[in-house]
Amino acid sequence: MMNLPNCKISGPKEWTDHGLRTFAIRTTWNGDCIKHEPIKITLGPASDESGVVIKVLGPFFNSPAKPDGPPGQPFPQLWDYEVVEAFFLNDKNQYLEVELSPHGQHLLLMLKGMRNVVKEELPLTTYKSIIDGDRWVGEAVIPRAYFPPSVTKFNAFAIHGEDDDRVYEALHPASKSHDVPDFHRLHYFGQIDMRSILQDYQADEVSDLWKPYIH
Repeated sequence: MMNLPNCKISGPKEWTDHGLRTFAIRTTWNGDCIKHEPIKITLGPASDESGVVIKVLGPFFNSPAKPDGPPGQPFPQLWDYEVVEAFFLNDKNQYLEVELSPHGQHLLLMLKGMRNVVKEELPLTTYKSIIDGDRWVGEAVIPRAYFPPSVTKFNAFAIHGEDDDRVYEALHPASKSHDVPDFHRLHYFGQIDMRSILQDYQADEVSDLWKPYIH
């Protein structure tokens, strides 16, 4: 396990409160301290058992300019903008990538193998975001069918800024042996117990969306 620095903006990286799991992104992509309040991601079961509620709360940097697309709709290459990302991975490197913009756009991708997208721009009709001054909050329900079977690992990332001031942050960072950020270095992901965030979770259940890609 990496020895992370003693950051000035300190605190736990993850915790449970009232049955909800919260993760705070306190480091850059390669383990340095961030210099602002951390983005927080909270996960928990939807009340109607339809999926996982994801809530993002944190600072709004307003950089770069917002995507040129309508709120509530998928936006390709959303990772080029200000965005928060959550990855749900199983031991066969099948994973769901969820990207949420403070401006209301989203991008959900299913991947089989590192960076190998098999389905993209999944709908997320429940996503809503609000910008309030220099802070924002976003919330959605990720449908149960979007998750690959037997999810065991999780990571989350936040990106903002432009050009030389582009900032990449990670919940579980990579080591300093790497020269550039890459959020698909799957071996750095941390453990997650899906039973704590998805009601009646059955690890071996394969949704119709995933069946064509499970061998």
